[in-house]
Amino acid sequence: MLFRSRATFSSPATNNCLATTNGSLIVTATIAAHGANAGDYVIFSGSNAVGGIAATTINTIHLIIDATINTFTFAVATAATSTVAAGGGTGIFAKFQIHVGYEASAFGYGWGTDGWGVNGWGLGSNQPIAVNQTDWWFDNFDNDLVMNIRNGAIYYWVRGSGTSPASALDTPAILLSSVVGSASVPELAMQVLNSQNDKHLIAFGATPYYATGPVPQFDPMLIRWASQDEPANWRPLSSNSAGFVRATNGSKIVRAMRTRQEILVWTDTALYSMQYLGTTDVFSLQELGSNTSIIGPRAVATANNLTFWMGQDKFYVYSGRVDTLPCTLRNHVFLNLNYDQIDQIISGTNEGYHEVWWFYPTANSNTINAYVIYNYFEQVWYYGTMDRTAWLDSPLRQYPQAVGANYILNHEQGTNNDTLPMSAYITSSDFDIEDGEHFMLVKRIIPDIDFGGDRKSVV
Repeated sequence: MLFRSRATFSSPATNNCLATTNGSLIVTATIAAHGANAGDYVIFSGSNAVGGIAATTINTIHLIIDATINTFTFAVATAATSTVAAGGGTGIFAKFQIHVGYEASAFGYGWGTDGWGVNGWGLGSNQPIAVNQTDWWFDNFDNDLVMNIRNGAIYYWVRGSGTSPASALDTPAILLSSVVGSASVPELAMQVLNSQNDKHLIAFGATPYYATGPVPQFDPMLIRWASQDEPANWRPLSSNSAGFVRATNGSKIVRAMRTRQEILVWTDTALYSMQYLGTTDVFSLQELGSNTSIIGPRAVATANNLTFWMGQDKFYVYSGRVDTLPCTLRNHVFLNLNYDQIDQIISGTNEGYHEVWWFYPTANSNTINAYVIYNYFEQVWYYGTMDRTAWLDSPLRQYPQAVGANYILNHEQGTNNDTLPMSAYITSSDFDIEDGEHFMLVKRIIPDIDFGGDRKSVV
């Protein structure tokens, strides 16, 4: 599952690294190359009182107010009662949250974003540097959790089995390469996914395996997997099942998704099927279709044993073979789409109503503000405007849930728009009355739908 969120990691802090002044609510921490930014959070443990500020006040979570390379400040609720040069005891431990990153794709035209001497002195480049939005991939490995930033490091959260001595829920995740017994973990991965039936942790787009020497360059078409039931052991040996394979059609892997009998892998130009063999080859990779595109990593959903996704200029469906999905709203969607923000596009299912939804930003918006729906039972399309950035269907809950601007909503609950009646309208297709020689009068409509809920006005 994909969330735009934060995870935590741990870093040992310098002993006696905290300082404050008499009467101040501000504490300064000195930790070399801490890597935190203003707006991040930090959790301290192991500290003594600092300048009269109680240890229990220090050893909790704090919002970082200001940060330099080696220092940062945070505020506490109780002011210091004495001036100290440093505070805290031995063994202070700091846990920093990973930076939120970009909530949308950003583009830079400033100095240094193009080759040396391409433009005049002091002029910005004509071609921007694109920075992708920061997305996370999450998946379960038994009771544990594995996650990574897209094209970033892999993290592991250990829950363990049972309720005791399982890890507490507030235990931070750590780098997978820090797990005891880890070997050759990819430094970077586009997406990590657990092959549930055979228990192989797989990285789609990864740093290649190397035994010695410098770290190789990230390969966006490489697929690597850890040894079976050993999520931290990625070193290929004759005694384990770790290995790798490379997709050949395209320039990068965009998305991987588990389906009923295979893992589907999309590159920017093709679709592959990845299946567990159980032989020395471990996995096979078969090309299902070329000259097919996917517009973004979250623009795909599976319903009714079919996989639907949004391409760069059309919709597709996979039912054992790749087909173009006929769409009566194709021009409405693709001629009014902000292609600079396509990574924001999300897809989800509403299986109670046989629907697949896509939420996308229109050409005049930098955030999601519209949707298009395909009803695979009726084989019809419909559309509207709505801001949703995440969607979760209802197999384990009563209603589908979605995230809008700073709120979570239940969908399909009742017949109102929250507490207000729905705004609705009906528009028919055109009727041909020849060249104006005839008139048409509509006196009554017999609907084939049920009108429920609040009906405060009828036009």
